[in-house]
Formats: sequence, C-alpha cells, structure tokens
Amino acid sequence: MTDSAPLWERDPAAWEAHLAEGNATQARKRVSADVLIRDPAGRILLVKPTYKPGWDLPGGMCEANESPADAARREINEELGIGIEIGRLLCVEWVPPHGPWDDLLAFIFDGGRISTDAIIHLDGKEVDQYSFCTLTDAQQRLRPRARPRLASSLQAAERSPTAAIYLQNGKNPEPAQASDR
Repeated sequence: MTDSAPLWERDPAAWEAHLAEGNATQARKRVSADVLIRDPAGRILLVKPTYKPGWDLPGGMCEANESPADAARREINEELGIGIEIGRLLCVEWVPPHGPWDDLLAFIFDGGRISTDAIIHLDGKEVDQYSFCTLTDAQQRLRPRARPRLASSLQAAERSPTAAIYLQNGKNPEPAQASDR
C-alpha cells in the first residue's frame, strides 16, 4: 500500500481513532420520546409525573444509544403497564437550552386510540395519575413549553397520514430562502 492511499486503507486503527476524535467533539443532544394516545372520543391521555409539577404526555427520556421509538415503547410499558404499537412520528421539536438543561430533541409518536376501559397499571414511581382530557383541558394542564408540540401532533395525526411537523422552540420555522443558503 502506498502513502497516497487514504488513511482508512493505510491504517484502519488510525482511521478509527480519527473518527472517535471527531465524534467526541460533536454535539450531544438530550432526546425525549412521548406518545399521543387518545380514547375513542378523541380525548388525550395525560399522565401526572411524581418528580415534577404539572402533567405530560406519556413517555420520557431516551437512554444512551436507544432509538426514540424504542424509548417511547419502553416508557409506555414502564409508566402505564401497557404494550401498545408505537405508530408514526407526528412531531419533532428542537427545544433550546433552558434553566439547567441543555437543548433537547422532543419526538412525539402516534399511539393510536385505546379504550377508557383499558387496564392501565401506573408504576407509582414516575407516574401516579392519568386522565383522558379534552384538548382545552390538556392545554391547561400541560406546561406552556409542551403545548405547541401537542397541538402540532394532533394536527399531523388528523390532517396527514404521512407528514410529521418540525418545530423550533414551539414554532414552525420559516423555510430558508435560497439566498440564505
């Protein structure tokens, strides 16, 4: 092999070290995965966490190297004791740093509809209450930062069988103009 050969051919170990060095300097994002679950009347399932004030959509934080869909499935099983099919992505939002927290990518998946008679077993550790809420009630219970995600997720679920909505800090960003690129 000649010195003009690319590094990955000349020295695979050096190439791996180079990649690891670059990887170490790239951004690390917190990632959450929530699920929009509704009852047959269209009411939204909210949960009341034990570790913070207010209500949330069911779901939670991804663990290291866990996909958002897998995290959503795991969190629903842990928090509610139910196994549901995690459907398509409805919304993803980039949330800027706030308080002690770094920025976040928040994913919302479609959890479909479940009967209000479904047997939900709250874990009691992370979640101690749940409620099926109208949109108005849900918007009042959710923290202000979470409200646009819910509204956009409902919009995506009801208006398009395939499209997801992207938000930045709770807003749909303006498309970049050709002159901005």
